[in-house]
Amino acid sequence: MATAVLALNAGSSSVKFALFHQDEGGAARRIASGELEGITTHPHFRAVDADGHVLAERTWPAPDPADTTDAHQGPVGSLIDWVTSHLGDVPLAGVGHRVVHGGPDFIQPVRITPDILTRLDALTPFAPLHQPASLGPIRALAALRPDLAQVACFDTAFHHTLPAAATRLALPRAYGQRGVRRYGFHGLSYEYIASCLPGLSQRLAAGRTVVAHLGNGASLCALDAGRSVETTMGFSVLDGLVMGTRCGQLDPGVILYMLRAEGLDAAGIEDVLYRHSGLLGVSDVSSDMRDLQGRAAGDAQAREALDLFAYRLVQQVGAMAAVLGGLDGLVFTAGIGEHDAAVRAAACARLGWLGVRLDAGANAAHAAVISTPDSTVEVRVIPTDEESMIRRHVADCLAGA
Repeated sequence: MATAVLALNAGSSSVKFALFHQDEGGAARRIASGELEGITTHPHFRAVDADGHVLAERTWPAPDPADTTDAHQGPVGSLIDWVTSHLGDVPLAGVGHRVVHGGPDFIQPVRITPDILTRLDALTPFAPLHQPASLGPIRALAALRPDLAQVACFDTAFHHTLPAAATRLALPRAYGQRGVRRYGFHGLSYEYIASCLPGLSQRLAAGRTVVAHLGNGASLCALDAGRSVETTMGFSVLDGLVMGTRCGQLDPGVILYMLRAEGLDAAGIEDVLYRHSGLLGVSDVSSDMRDLQGRAAGDAQAREALDLFAYRLVQQVGAMAAVLGGLDGLVFTAGIGEHDAAVRAAACARLGWLGVRLDAGANAAHAAVISTPDSTVEVRVIPTDEESMIRRHVADCLAGA
């Protein structure tokens, strides 16, 4: 019989969702999507259909600070009630969640039980800002609909194929034994792109491809025949590329300076590195790439932020190519990667030494292939779809239950 799957992608104060209808043969289509915003301040729910038409919208008063109930419970309860009503006679088979950190043990999707939830909560020190947000909707649904199947899909899991040398940090071995190592993130996005490559380009599917997931959070992944062998994010989502408000690659000595010279505590350093750095920190005006490009002509600091973003991007594509031993393909994805022709052009212009040749017209038109026929590196733009990847994992997990 036909069923439905709900995919949830939780942030610190918001939850993006997508609702999929699955027919008897297993074919799926997205029938609704939307977001719960301002969960801890002024909750707002909005759902649209596949064509972008508004299906439902609702706001709530700000939560009472004295209320000890999980802030997710009310908004998530309203979401699940709307989903149930919208589906009518079609049963909701399960809910899939993007969980940021799976640690060293969770390398594939898993059906959530109280024991699994406890183990995931224990990983919070590895991702203190993101893991609690990932687990909030899970707890809310467990309380509201205890019989509803829930599946955790991990952003770290796709990178479990990294060779041992790529996971190690040069710290005393005791840290590695406690799980302090490089993990990599954005795995659901990279897994989706890898799943698309065989149908788009056998050369990239079987070869050496760097995928650039460029959004407010940004990273690179080196794929060797579709398997992750290196990535720019490491122990945390702070590492690697310059991001909207995150610093990217940083000399640890800077943190020691903040401790000793400025007297910052852990919370203060966390605030600087996660919320006030990156494009925002360098430009001092905005974390939004579009805003910075609009300002660049008359604002030197905006130009410096854009230049640093492009510099680090090219630098680390080069590092990925070195690990791969060459480069057959370069894929741009996520918000900036899919929609910002200027960023793609700036990167490709500095990657000519690798054999990248950009077709300026195709790039400006956001074409699927933006390299010229004589380019030795095939350059593509592929929209990512983490929610579809979550749906697939839920269907597979429940089928194997």
